[in-house]
Amino acid sequence: MMRGIDFSALDPLAPIKGNSDELDDNILAIPSFKLPTTCDFDGFQKAAVEMVKPAKGTTTLAFIFNGGVMVAADSRASMGGYISSQSVKKIIEINPYMLGTMAGGAADCQFWHRNLGTKCRLHELANKRRISVAGASKLLANILYSYRGMGLSVGTMIAGWDEQGPGLYYVDSEGGRLKGNKFSVGSGSPYAYGVLDSGHRFDLSVEEAAELARRAIYHATFRDGASGGVASVYHIGPNGWKKLSGDDVGELHYQYYPVEPASVEQEMTEVTIS
Repeated sequence: MMRGIDFSALDPLAPIKGNSDELDDNILAIPSFKLPTTCDFDGFQKAAVEMVKPAKGTTTLAFIFNGGVMVAADSRASMGGYISSQSVKKIIEINPYMLGTMAGGAADCQFWHRNLGTKCRLHELANKRRISVAGASKLLANILYSYRGMGLSVGTMIAGWDEQGPGLYYVDSEGGRLKGNKFSVGSGSPYAYGVLDSGHRFDLSVEEAAELARRAIYHATFRDGASGGVASVYHIGPNGWKKLSGDDVGELHYQYYPVEPASVEQEMTEVTIS
C-alpha cells in the first residue's frame, strides 16, 4: 500500500496555519520599491551612473609597419587614484598568430578575450584553417553589440597575421569596429599618439618599430598617472607573435634621460684667519 504525498504546503492559496496576527502586514503585499524624491528622475539616474562609474586608466597601442604589427602596453591596474597592481598582462594571446589588448574593465576584457580565443579555435577545427583577423574582430564586435547597454567596459585592439597579411582592428563594448594602421587606446593614448605620429613610418625595421612603441608607452606613463609599471612590446609577423621586451618604465626614464652630474661653479674653501 502506497502512502500519498501531501503537497498542500506548496499551494499558494493554502490557508496560513498559526496565528496570523503575528505576521508582518507586508508579507502578503505586492513587492515594491521606493522611488527617489526628485523632480528630474533622468538627471538623478545619470548622476547615479556617473557616481558608480569606474575611473579607469591605461595605455595600449598597436601599429602596422613593413615587418608586420607592433603591439605594446603598460601594466598598471588602477581605480581612480588607487593603484591595485603594477603587473597586469594587458596583451592577451588569442592564438599563435593573433593578439588582443586590454583597456577598460579588466574582468570584461579578460573574459571576452578568452571567449574569443575559444571561438577562434572552434572555427579552426571546423574549417581546417585559421580565422582571419577581420573575422575574429567581427565576431567579438557582434558579441559585444549583443550586450550593449548592460555595463560592459571594453576597448580592445585585435592585431594579427592571416592569409591577407597583417591586420589591425579596434573594437569597443558598444559594438563599434574600426580598421586602421595605427591605434592607441586608454587614458594615456593622447600622449602615445604624439610620439607615434612623429615617428611612425611604414618602412621601419623591427628594431626601430619596437623602440618607437616602447618610447610611446614610456612617455604616456610619464604624463598619465593611471599608466605605469612595465612596458611590454610584442611583434606579430608571418611566423606568429613574439614578445620582444618588457622594461620597467622607471628604468626607461633614466635610459632616455640620463642623469648628468651637476657642475659646481665655485667650491667653497676654508679661509684661515691669522
